[in-house]
Amino acid sequence: MRKILGSLRKADKMFDLIQDGDRIAVGVSGGKDSVLLLWALHIYATNFPDKNFSVVGITLKFGFDGMDFDPLVKFCADRGIEYHAYNTDMRKILEANADKDGRLPCSLCSKFKKALVIDYAKQNGCNKFAFGHHVDDAIETVFMNAIFNGKLGTFVPKMYLDRDGMEMIRPFALVHEADIISAHERNEDLVIVQSMCPMDKHTSREDVKALMESIYAQYPQARNNFVNMLTNTDDIRLWDIEDFTTNYIGPNKN
Repeated sequence: MRKILGSLRKADKMFDLIQDGDRIAVGVSGGKDSVLLLWALHIYATNFPDKNFSVVGITLKFGFDGMDFDPLVKFCADRGIEYHAYNTDMRKILEANADKDGRLPCSLCSKFKKALVIDYAKQNGCNKFAFGHHVDDAIETVFMNAIFNGKLGTFVPKMYLDRDGMEMIRPFALVHEADIISAHERNEDLVIVQSMCPMDKHTSREDVKALMESIYAQYPQARNNFVNMLTNTDDIRLWDIEDFTTNYIGPNKN
């Protein structure tokens, strides 16, 4: 956990994520990333004297059969972590919008999930909400946008949602997935609720994740370079059409 907390603290300072008096709702799916984020933020709030904030775990139950959140309830109760789980109609909504092959729409799921977390965060007096996306997710998103959308971009460590009056933060923005896995292996008390969503591990992101691992295997230095790429905004070279027309200075310009 020391490495996880070190990366979390570095991200907090670098991106100014957490202020005194914050009450942060953590979206907890039950997966390894979100469960560890909830615990890490709880430790950060209760064991660092210069931090004065509180966290509350929020789980949305989608209604998929076989998902047991009781171990997560006990995990939080044993550690004094405030935690709430809410039943939703997400499974019915997703199944009603499935494509002809029965594949559930992940983009719709993400949209509704964020909206519901915001609603329940407000109900619990929170001014911010946090998701467990890590730095490898951010890198994968760059490549997903390039491959599938023809653009370069990724999610940001924090964003203020003006319409909702809430701030979204990603405290694991500098944490590697390998360190999250290692933290779970070293802390047997950490629980994981196995996802029963039929789309789990069957998305385009999994394909890109495999692509990234093949790149890292051949070019190990790429792992750190891709992290540096995310903040290297002073050295971007792309084709801006106006630079070659309106703003271009050359032999054909007066």
